[in-house]
Amino acid sequence: MKTKGILPVGGVRHRKKWLMGAGIALVVIIIALFQPRDKPVDFSAEIKPIINKHCITCHGGVKKSGGFSLLFAEEAFAATESGNPAIVPGDAEHSEFIRRLTAEDPEERMPYNAPPLTKKEINLLTRWVKEGAKWGEHWAYSLPKTVEVPRSRLAMASLFDFWGGPSLSSDIDYFIQEKHKERGLDFSPEADRPTLLRRVSLDLTGLPPTPAQVAAFVADTRKDAYERRVDSLLASPRFGERWASWWLDIARYADTKGYEKDASRQIWAYRDWVIKAFNRDMPFQAFTIEQLAGDLLPDPSKDQLIATAFHRNTMVNDEGGTDDEEFRVAATIDRVNTTYQAWLSTTFECVQCHSHTYDPIKFEEYYQSLAFFNNTRDEDTAGDYPTLRFYSSDDSIQIERIKQWVAEYASPEAVVATDRFLYALEPKIHAHACDQLVNGALVDTKWLGIRNGGSARLPSIHLGDNDRFFINYSAGVPGGELHLHTGSINGPLLVKISLAATKGWETVAIPIPAHGGKEDIFLRFKNPALPPDQAVCLVEWMAFRKALPGKDKPDYPVMEKTFLELVNTHTPSVPILIENPEHMRRETHIFERGNWLVKGEKVEPSVPQFLNDFPKDAPRNRLGFAQWLVSEENPLTARTLVNRLWAQLFGHGIVEPLGDMGSQSDPPTHPELLDWLALQFMHEMDWSIKQLLRELVISTTYRQSSLLTDKLSAEDPGNKYYARGPRFRLSAEQIRDQALAVSGLLSTKMYGPSVMPYQPEGVWMTVYSGERWTKSEGEDQYRRGVYTFIKRTSPYPSFVSFDASSREVCLVDRIRTNTPLQALTTLNDPVYQEAAIHLARRMETAGKGNMEKAIRWGYFSVMQRQLSTEKFEILAKLFEETLAHYQEQPKEAAKLLGVSDRSAMAENLGTATYTVVANALLNLDEFLTKS
Repeated sequence: MKTKGILPVGGVRHRKKWLMGAGIALVVIIIALFQPRDKPVDFSAEIKPIINKHCITCHGGVKKSGGFSLLFAEEAFAATESGNPAIVPGDAEHSEFIRRLTAEDPEERMPYNAPPLTKKEINLLTRWVKEGAKWGEHWAYSLPKTVEVPRSRLAMASLFDFWGGPSLSSDIDYFIQEKHKERGLDFSPEADRPTLLRRVSLDLTGLPPTPAQVAAFVADTRKDAYERRVDSLLASPRFGERWASWWLDIARYADTKGYEKDASRQIWAYRDWVIKAFNRDMPFQAFTIEQLAGDLLPDPSKDQLIATAFHRNTMVNDEGGTDDEEFRVAATIDRVNTTYQAWLSTTFECVQCHSHTYDPIKFEEYYQSLAFFNNTRDEDTAGDYPTLRFYSSDDSIQIERIKQWVAEYASPEAVVATDRFLYALEPKIHAHACDQLVNGALVDTKWLGIRNGGSARLPSIHLGDNDRFFINYSAGVPGGELHLHTGSINGPLLVKISLAATKGWETVAIPIPAHGGKEDIFLRFKNPALPPDQAVCLVEWMAFRKALPGKDKPDYPVMEKTFLELVNTHTPSVPILIENPEHMRRETHIFERGNWLVKGEKVEPSVPQFLNDFPKDAPRNRLGFAQWLVSEENPLTARTLVNRLWAQLFGHGIVEPLGDMGSQSDPPTHPELLDWLALQFMHEMDWSIKQLLRELVISTTYRQSSLLTDKLSAEDPGNKYYARGPRFRLSAEQIRDQALAVSGLLSTKMYGPSVMPYQPEGVWMTVYSGERWTKSEGEDQYRRGVYTFIKRTSPYPSFVSFDASSREVCLVDRIRTNTPLQALTTLNDPVYQEAAIHLARRMETAGKGNMEKAIRWGYFSVMQRQLSTEKFEILAKLFEETLAHYQEQPKEAAKLLGVSDRSAMAENLGTATYTVVANALLNLDEFLTKS
């Protein structure tokens, strides 16, 4: 009997079994559907690292054992010395490459004379060959068009994993959170407001906030209170100073020329240009183009010419006996290496002698890139030419009058040429261009010195329609003559010049007949009144130019005289880049094995094939090269900048090391985030560094507490996955600037010549020049570190202690060390001692006789947060013990303060005691650290 709606017991059991079976089947199907299948082997991520680690040293670059190379695809699949290719795509069994990995004979097995590959590595290589041995592209050498922010993926994950945590402030946080979920991590709580404001202030301006700014932020209840502070910091003039310090490491900026003599140079105008560029938020495209090729822009401004000093930061060797061409070449090579390192995170210097061992860069491509930089006017001269001259306002007015005159009587091109010569004295011919010297020499390898009756040749001079010969010379006695002959020493006389005695160096302009064409010019010097071993004069440079137009006008003599007076004016200046005119253009050749003396085939300017194509309409010069660098098709430039700014804020890059995105770098921890930021930077932010930094610092990722828990210490000790806020030591400049700021000593004066704050006697051991470190007066000794004079062979000592660069070469990432020298510096360096004394006096004033109040005020001024009871007790004990010591040894107190007035001894005891406490505050780990 059946009852409606009621199943028999057996039916219920049967249904349960059926449902259970169906459920199991469903689970099996789901598992089968989502079971990971073997993906095709990824050449870049899986194969290339094995090749680089085990194979490339014998089979790539210079060495190609057995005629087999794994550096480039065409080489890997080409026939070897055996006549057959070692890799047969799709056929691992007949690929000698695979057979050799498992050969039993040690003379056959690869890698030769080294441990065998692991079974996993061999299996990967075998699968790769079976799948067709596809030669993939390294991840860094292509850039996706779009990257999706992983909101939807996280939303799907949240159906199975309900988590709390802070709200996300930026799209950046979705990428970080997705990686958190993979590793069982989550965001830390937001840092407290005083800590957060200090962190972002140090990051954006290099200076801590004032106590008043902290108090105002803590009391601000508006939802966008933090964003308002960020915007204010980005608008501060201090922003440019902080970020210039970072860029000047990359630009290898210094106030001296380097090498043995390491003489001073005037190049601080470039440092000021960088500060202003950051403060104006110059788009990184323009920032790049103006530094690499500002002189090649249409009608370049003086600021755009100053920008080109980026590549005049190269060292100059004006030691006697050196070869100017050797060191011009060295400077050009440095420019190539620096450019690829600064903008592309590429170790391009590896290709100077042979094809890159690890990355797809061919030997000849190095010299094709060098050809872009090989045509500038600088030639390793003692005068650091070409330089942009800074005239007084009165002289500038005279220059404008001359330019107006030229504009009235000649072409616009003549106006440009006149402006260029007055401001840069270019183009000119340096004395070292002379050859076939008779009875003379290049004095100290710099200046032409020919004795009576001697001669020298200027080869292949383009005379054209030039009718003025300019010569810059120095003569101690009158009566000298210079005869210019064309073609040979006995050829037709071009002009005869009287060489009067001079006071120092003087430039004269001599009329010559327009000759046309290109000729060898022979210079014969005469002065029979001189002894046989004395030069008639010293010549620094010469130039062939057109005279000013309007010769038939009444005011012409005045204009010509004014022009020459301006040429002879001694002005402040800055080294700049200027391109050779076409008739002075250099050819570029490959250097066999990197030896500049052994030239191979001629090459033309071009870019490496592994990167984006050269822009179709761009000129084949430095300007076109700069445009290529910042093309939106370039996969590396935006990635490089994003990665380095990220490292400045978080302590390490998404890719490490910062100087290499090639196949030897670590893979990015967050590849999608890196690409998304690069695309945002180029497209949405229009290359704005301020907008990029704003996006980074408003993120939840940045705003986290840096507290290290046991779990984070175990799961992510290096904070690679950003489950806590950044915490690392400040830079050398920031440590000093912060000490001056909290003590009230810091000067806000901007720009101008570099300054010399206190440094110990005897640090400088300058040869030849007699230059000395002369301590700056007044507020200049308290200016920010970015303005400190940098001598390459003897950098500022306290900066060196904290890992600052000597600026001899491009440096993209300072190491952070922890040595006793650092503590000795901040405890004993007079700069920090003076800061402590000044802070102590402010503490005394604020305390009004109350020790606890004074110490708490001092700590708040230094750390911008309240002092805990535990720390106060330690500092109070230090105060009491120090006071007792100075009461027994009052002379020690006077010595600390540098005073000798016994009548004020009681007052000195208190100040000296507070100075010791203040010094302790300035040496707290939390003070020297951004956390």
